[in-house]
Amino acid sequence: MLSIQIKNMLAIGAVDVSSLTASANRAGYSIFAVDFYGDQDLEKNTKENLSVLSNSNQENIKGLHNLSSIELTRLAKILVKNHDIDVSLLSSGLDDSFDDLSAINDLVPILGNTPEAFLRVRNRNSFFSILQDLEIPHPKTEIAKDLKDAKDICKNIGFPFLIKPLDGCGGLGIKKISTLYELDDWLNSNEASISKCYIQEYLVGTSVSVSVMAVPGESIALTVNEQLIGMNDVGQREPFGYCGNIVPFTASRDILKKCEHIAEKVVNHFSLKGSNGVDLVISDGIPHVIEVNPRFQGTLECTEKALGINLVETHVKACTENILPDHRELKQSSSKHMRLILFAKKRAVVPDLILRKECRDIPHPRTRIETGEPVCSIILEGNDRKNVLMTGKKVATKIYESLSILD
Repeated sequence: MLSIQIKNMLAIGAVDVSSLTASANRAGYSIFAVDFYGDQDLEKNTKENLSVLSNSNQENIKGLHNLSSIELTRLAKILVKNHDIDVSLLSSGLDDSFDDLSAINDLVPILGNTPEAFLRVRNRNSFFSILQDLEIPHPKTEIAKDLKDAKDICKNIGFPFLIKPLDGCGGLGIKKISTLYELDDWLNSNEASISKCYIQEYLVGTSVSVSVMAVPGESIALTVNEQLIGMNDVGQREPFGYCGNIVPFTASRDILKKCEHIAEKVVNHFSLKGSNGVDLVISDGIPHVIEVNPRFQGTLECTEKALGINLVETHVKACTENILPDHRELKQSSSKHMRLILFAKKRAVVPDLILRKECRDIPHPRTRIETGEPVCSIILEGNDRKNVLMTGKKVATKIYESLSILD
């Protein structure tokens, strides 16, 4: 546990940093930030922030596929040199960049899971082998060394299956393979990158995540969250691309209990601490573990609204005092809280969205956004899932109508 008094924090990640800084700001901390986009609301919540885009020569938002995590670390060094920062908080985008996680931890201690803890849950071979030993349901998953190995693994797993990048983020770059023809076509085009991917059984079901808060030897599942995946009507071109979430997930108490139990079991076994997310697919009534995100998640603001808590403060207490929230004191919201990410359907210039109270991750006015790249997120509350989704699509339509199309 840290014995220092925490006043100044550095929030760092490729994306989802705005909601993290807003939470830290509400908790009374002085917050600095490094991310990819450098959105308007990030500037509002921080003492100083640096972004990859604003420190490059790009005039357009080109996308996370251009991101080198080394850039995030370089910018963090600048902030740490100029400011007295006590701890760092991690958001999305660095999960598989172990060297950079170590470099950040050396710069300013990570409040939460260490780089070694990340490695324990992000090394797919050992992680899924341990799940097998623990008899925790999960899809068959293997990493191929070469072309022949890939063909043998695919034969063992059987069609359909997924080919996923080892350093994936937000469901990007995932390919579903359903036939031998599709497999041969993919292998012929991607032979050089086989060792950078892993092969996973495809499960038909519902994608959810569990937000878990942990201290050594104990954890508590805060919320079970529906994941919104591959929604074409908000411009998501990737079939498995993350589009947001609805909190809490609507399901029977039995299913929710199973999700919570499995997530807590995984987090406890790997000795994780602070805020963690466990991704699951519920297939035939059984939650299967897909991956663990051992840092703050994109569900942060929705979870806070659903439970009436501050997640950064809850994380600080877990990491520094070994204190978990009391389930009996958590607000159980009867509403549904949704985060919906809007992506550009065509190349466009954005207006100033800062006055729209439901908007988050807001780009600067007159930013040019490429097709398929995020425009903004919207946060909404509704009586039920159908209601909040319907409202979200109406708001999305108005925002799309406000864009100036370039094509």
